[in-house]
Order: sequence, then C-alpha cells, then structure tokens
Amino acid sequence: MKGADETMYKLGKGIVKCRYVIFVLSLLLLIPAGIGYVNTRVNYDILSYLPEDIETMEGQDILVDEFGTGAFSICVLDGMTPREISILEEKMEAVDHVKNVIWYDDIADISIPISILPDSVREAFYNEDADCTMMAILFDTTMSADETMDAIEEIRSIADERCFISGMSAVVTDIKDLSDKEVPVYVVIAVILALIVLSLTMDSFLIPLFFLMSIGIAIVYNLGTNVFWGEISYVTKALSAVLQLGVTMDYSIFLWHSYKAEKANNPTDKYDAMAHAIGNSITSVMGSSLTTVAGFISLCFMSFTLGLDLGIVMAKGVVIGVICCVTVLPSMILLFDKALERTSHKQLLPKFTIVTKFVTKHYIILAVLFAVIWVPATIGYTNTDVYYDLAGTLPKDLPSIMANEKLEETFEMGSTHIILVDSDMPVSQMDRMLTEIKNVDGVKSVLGLSALLGPTIPKEILPESLTSEVANDRYEMMMIGSEYAVATDEVNDQCDALVDIVKRYDAAGMVIGEASCTKDLISITNHDFQTVSIVSIGVIFLLILLVFKSISLPVILVAVIEFAIFINMGIPYYTKTTLPFIASIVIGTIQLGATVDYAILMTNKYKDARYEGKDKKEAVFLAHSQSIQSVIVSALSFFAATFGVGLYSNIDMISALCMLMARGALISMAVVLLVLPSMFLIFDGLICHTSMGFRKKREKKDRVIGELQNS
Repeated sequence: MKGADETMYKLGKGIVKCRYVIFVLSLLLLIPAGIGYVNTRVNYDILSYLPEDIETMEGQDILVDEFGTGAFSICVLDGMTPREISILEEKMEAVDHVKNVIWYDDIADISIPISILPDSVREAFYNEDADCTMMAILFDTTMSADETMDAIEEIRSIADERCFISGMSAVVTDIKDLSDKEVPVYVVIAVILALIVLSLTMDSFLIPLFFLMSIGIAIVYNLGTNVFWGEISYVTKALSAVLQLGVTMDYSIFLWHSYKAEKANNPTDKYDAMAHAIGNSITSVMGSSLTTVAGFISLCFMSFTLGLDLGIVMAKGVVIGVICCVTVLPSMILLFDKALERTSHKQLLPKFTIVTKFVTKHYIILAVLFAVIWVPATIGYTNTDVYYDLAGTLPKDLPSIMANEKLEETFEMGSTHIILVDSDMPVSQMDRMLTEIKNVDGVKSVLGLSALLGPTIPKEILPESLTSEVANDRYEMMMIGSEYAVATDEVNDQCDALVDIVKRYDAAGMVIGEASCTKDLISITNHDFQTVSIVSIGVIFLLILLVFKSISLPVILVAVIEFAIFINMGIPYYTKTTLPFIASIVIGTIQLGATVDYAILMTNKYKDARYEGKDKKEAVFLAHSQSIQSVIVSALSFFAATFGVGLYSNIDMISALCMLMARGALISMAVVLLVLPSMFLIFDGLICHTSMGFRKKREKKDRVIGELQNS
C-alpha cells in the first residue's frame, strides 16, 4: 500500500489500538449530548420560517413592537351567561402572558341588553341563534413562543367544555403535544423494523444490534449538538433520527462486509483485518457520503428557512454517522467479536442471479420501458397537487381543530386578517376605506375603533384600556373576519383585494395574519422548489463528474435517479392524493442524495470490470451481480426506517414525507437494478470514450498505435 491507502491503513491501526478508549469515550459523550438534546428548543410554527424581510413578517414585528401583542386567539363560548363569561374573562386575564381579553363588555356594560347594542358590535361578538359569543385573547409573546403555548394550556385548564380556543397559537400548541408524544414512538418503530430487515439480510443475529447502537449514538450526538444551533423545527426533530438511521446504515453494512472479507484473508489477526477494513471504509464511505451531504446541503438554498434547518441538521448527522461508523462501530465489533462469531448464520438473501440474467438479456426492453414510462411520470410529477393548510390535515379531535370548526360554524369565520394603517388617516378617508373593505367578497366582520364607532362618534368615549390595544400615535389595528379558509384560492384573492384597498389609502399600510403568511409561503416555496432542484442536481452532477472523471456518467446516473423521483412524486397525481407543500421540495433532494449511492456502487463495479478487460455484457453482469444484494439491503433498511413511521404518524406532514421516502427507496432500488444496467449496455461506447479509468493504459496505447498503423 502507498499514498492515501497507506495513510488510511495507519489511521485504521490507530483506531483499533484505541478501541477501548473510543468505546468508553463514546458512552461518556452521550451525557453532554443528552443534555444538549434536552435543552434544544423546538419550533412548532412552520410559518415562522418565512423570510424576515417580507411585509407579512415585518407586520408581525410591528404588532409586537408597537402594541406589545405577539399573538391572539379567538375564543368561542357556547351557551354561557354574560356573568359566567365575565368571570372567565377575569381568570383568563390573570394568566401569565395574556395581555388582554377583548369582549363586548370592554365597549358596553354587560347590564345593557344584547338586543340594543349597535349592529356592528352585536354581529361581531354574538350569534344569538346558536347562543354563542366570542372574545379575542391577546398575548404579549409571539404565536409559537413557549410562553404562549403554556398560556393556552392554562386557559384550557381553567375553562370547561363550553370554551373553544381557536387560532394558530392553539394549533401550534396541539402540534407540540402530538409531536412530543409521537416522536419517541417513531424511533422505536424505525429501530424494530430496521432490526427485522437486518436480521433477515445479514449473516449474524447480533451485528444488527451493534449497527443500531452505533447509529443510535451518532443520532444522539447529532440531536445534542443542535443546541448550538439554538432551536430546530418539529419536522426536523421528527425526521432527523429516522432519516439518519436510513441513510447511514449503508456505511455500517459496508464496514462489516469489508471486515469479513479481510478476516477471511487473514483469519489469525482480526485487529489487522479491522485496520484494513477501516481504511477501505473511510475511502469508500467518505466518497459515498459526499453525495448524501450534498443533497441535504442543497436544502439550505431555500428562502423558506425550514430547508436550512433540515439541511444543516441532516448534513451534520451524515458526517457524524460516518465518523461513528469508522470509530465506534469497529470498537464494538472487536470488543464483542466472540459473541458475533457465535451468533453468525448463513445469509438468507439469495444471489438473485436470475434477476441479473434477465436484466442483461432483456436490456433493450427495459430501456424502452424507461422511455415509455418517463412521459406519464413527468406528467404526474409536474401536476401533483399540494396543500398549504397545515392545520386542516391534523386529527379532527384536537381541541384547536374542533375550535376552528366551531368558529366557522357559528360565526362563519374561516380565517382572520390584521390590517395596520396610519392612525392619523383622516376620518372620512378611513370611513371610505372601511366601506370598501366590508364590500370585499367573503369579509364577514371588521373589528377596530373606526369600524365600531363610525365617523361621528369620538374615540374618547371608549376606555383607554381598550383603545391602547388597537391604536397608538402611529398605527391603528383592525381585525377582519373572513368566511374563507386559509390557503384557499378564495382567501388568496381576498388578500390581494384587501392589500389593493389598503395601499390606495395608505402606501405603508399592511395586511397580515395567517392567510397572508400562507399566501407568501405559496409563492416563496414555488420558487424554492426550482432553486433546490437545480442546486441538488448541479452539485451531485459535479460530484459524480469529479469522482468518475466522466462527462457522460453524471448525465446517465442523475437521469436514472431523477426518473425514479419522477415516478415517486408522480404517483400521487394518479391516485388523487394531495401532498404537503414541503414534500415537493425536499423529497426529490433527499431521494436523489440518499439513493444515488446505489447507482455509484454499481457504476464502480462496472468501471472496475471494464478496466480489467471484460466486454460490456460481462462487465455489466458482474457489476449487477456484485451490487444487487447491497442495493437491496440498503433500500430495505431505508424503507424499514421510514415506512412504519409513515403508517403511524397522525401528523400528515410527517406521515406523507415518510411514506414518500419509503416508496422512493424501493422505486430507486428497482430503477437502479433494472434501468441503469440497460443504460450501461446501450451507452457503453460513449461511456468508455468520455470517461477515465475504463480501459487499461496498455490497451489504450496499443489501440492508438494500431489506429496510426492502419492510417
């Protein structure tokens, strides 16, 4: 061995020598990692990842800075007397971080009969037919702040079943509770299913446990180091452990197979065999992991910074997984080598020779199928529907979802907008603006000083405690009740109409709220989808070009994996399934980064066989037969880590992402094993002429001399 190989072998010997220290240290490091994990804040508000410089997000900051209001909830009260409501209002106002509770008694005394209240007040606060009233709860902390969620929980505890708290803060609180309950189960499901797959596909009953222990340690390290990032999203927290398990399992399998092969050649010295195995693994695993890391890093180019959150955590997880694979896992294997020997068994996976023969014999038919299926796959991929209303897909028995439905049933309110305008706007101009707003399709109610008092009644008649909540010397705030649900075409058109009206009267005026944020989310993520796709394909294309020093292979490999992605993302179009918006952005990148390794593995085998002088059919046959078991084991491990979570999760965003990843692993496996060999056989001449390392130098020299002599 010389050069890099010798360096890797020496590094492997050093790791073997320090196996006891590495093993003990790996366990001790779990303590600070666990502390870091516990102290990492989790963000349950997806909308908070929108760019800070867009108007809707700037408007949220103005609410906090100018009015001290970071969030609000609409509370629907069913069948309660005014006296009961007044008592409950006082209790709510006593809850920490509840800034104020606005009900009609802030405008008129509760002794005044409801029937003689102004129409604007009565219609805004009461539904007499349903015997329901509503109040607005204002919080001095932001929508997804821990303090806000704690306040929601406390309000629920002091209210009874007649009190329904709606709004995004309530939804975020329920997502937190649901996610915190489910995430530990995700890990258990992924581990059990991965253990079953590995037990059936490996040659030892015990080695899967060490794989999972090593990966588990890497996962804890990854989650623990997130404390330096400050916080992570609940999506990242839910997926990171499962994803890291799925995408880094290959590295453990490769180390084990390399160790077994080296041990067979040198049965008397297991330590030297492991040193060689570590050296081999570092070289191969680092090259393989680069494409996976590149796939996750491409998510960081999203304007919607949830991609940055997931991308950084997962890229870090892959790097940590590689380090643990070549340090912690070898230490475990050597320390428990005798137990591994006693639990070894014959590998249950067949050789799949019949599949290899079929593929190399019928490659033209498979290539034609590839071309034919590409069309419907592309159509499905480009036309799959996505949804942006995250609350609408949560379980219907969650308190916040029941409250949202109650609000819609009793007050016909599907969403709420906040309008901020100049408080010095002339009364006549304000009145005209409000008239136009009330005439916008779907606007159900308008709450605010100017809206409630009208142009003739002075603001001074209202108590300072109320006016200060909705107006100051710079801004006046109004709440618009809309019949339309968030993320619908109707509410998006309504937002456009409201913005147009507000901007005509006040160029600095703003329309903010969940519906406006979601509308921005739609436009931003549509752009992100294009950006991430281009970046991920470009980076992985470049890596393959550098690894194989080839012009043609990057095109072929990326095209084959993109074909698998198109099939995976196109299926929902034909099954009439609507996906969460984030799926269309991240799944293609994850599937490309995590499964291009299958294609690289087979390409390396094909390249080696061609370099050794095999003809194209023999080279492809050898590459396929030597790769098929590894590809199947890797794909099934990824499938096992994600499929069970997809079935179990009640959070549709998590469930849909996991099901897509599970299906994508199987589709990529099938495409690599069936289509890629066909591409090698058809484009063998092109590949050999545009790639380095496919022919021996002597053969190349002889060919050149022969061509010169013939000329």
